[in-house]
Amino acid sequence: MPIYEYRCSTCGFQKEHIQKMSAAPLTTCPSCSAESYSKLLSAAGFQLKGSGWYATDFKDKGSSRSSGKTTDTSPEASPGQGGGCGGGCACHSA
Repeated sequence: MPIYEYRCSTCGFQKEHIQKMSAAPLTTCPSCSAESYSKLLSAAGFQLKGSGWYATDFKDKGSSRSSGKTTDTSPEASPGQGGGCGGGCACHSA
């Protein structure tokens, strides 16, 4: 369930509440009981833990991306030789 941050515009009371996305927004301030309690816009705060897909695809391991490339010492393909790309694409650039 998401965490929503609320603030009362009357007394300034501010608190986070865990609510279902389908739940109606809170309107009554728990501190002063005024009907001026409203949701605030805030950045999403979450942390990825474990060994999920992000750990291998996006996590910076301190090495450059070129470390996974294989070196091809063969000459570039000419436009008429197989591959279908004609040798002018990024896969044939040095």
